[in-house]
Amino acid sequence: MTTLPLKTTPMRTASTNTTPTFEMPEGACDSHFHVFEPGYPHVPAPLYTFPDGTLEQYLAMCDFLGLARGVLVQPSFYGTDNSLLLDALDRAGSRCRGVAQVEEDVTDRQLDEFHLRGVRALRLDLFARQDEPTEAIVEYVRAMAGRTRPRGWHLQFYTPGRVVRDLLPFLSDFDDTFVIDHMGYMKKEEGLTPADSDRMLAMFRDNPNCWIKLSGAYRIAKDRPLSTVAELGQALVMTCAGRLTWGSDWPHLPNGQRDTGEQLNLLADWAPDTEDRRLILVSSADKLFFDV
Repeated sequence: MTTLPLKTTPMRTASTNTTPTFEMPEGACDSHFHVFEPGYPHVPAPLYTFPDGTLEQYLAMCDFLGLARGVLVQPSFYGTDNSLLLDALDRAGSRCRGVAQVEEDVTDRQLDEFHLRGVRALRLDLFARQDEPTEAIVEYVRAMAGRTRPRGWHLQFYTPGRVVRDLLPFLSDFDDTFVIDHMGYMKKEEGLTPADSDRMLAMFRDNPNCWIKLSGAYRIAKDRPLSTVAELGQALVMTCAGRLTWGSDWPHLPNGQRDTGEQLNLLADWAPDTEDRRLILVSSADKLFFDV
């Protein structure tokens, strides 16, 4: 049976987002957004219809919310064809950095060109490998770390929660810098438990090479209120605010009408301390993307 792609909805106008409830620190960064523009080849069977979300629309949203910088992440829609990502980075200039997705046989020359154009990390799509044995996933992670390490880049895990859970013993002493997207994707509907979250928090606390991204709260909450994710968000901040980043996950596929300001304002509850928010929104982005 063929699964139809999710139908995306149009992007909301930048000025209709909720304004920040706290003073935005200078140099605030959104460490996770995507863009979609006509004329670039996508994968044969994308999970969603062509989204409304250009670079210009994104930057207008950032200007409205007071986000000075952004990190463009290669979406699954374009697979390992990073053409749009690189072109968008060229247009955005020093305001943005990028996270590419590549094949294992990518050449060093290609990666060096990516660096010159603003890429600072590789995204590992472990959703695509979720049915592989854990040992095979570990081998793949180690191989890709060998590509990022010489450039001072890091690995970014786009990963189902159950794969995060199964990788915890390996990640506990993994000595390359890595970022786990979407708060570990600890979704109740997929059998993840508070005990799994606690084990992830312990690994995060003890391994200084681990960073976690405060993003995708609505993906974890599903049909429940966003407040149901607050306990995990607050626990992450209490564990180590200095190794957290914040990401909007704009344009919030498939719902382009989602309020980015609402996602940003979750930080007022999760990280009520001004210095913690500065670490999350500014310092982490400096260390992972802009000082590399």
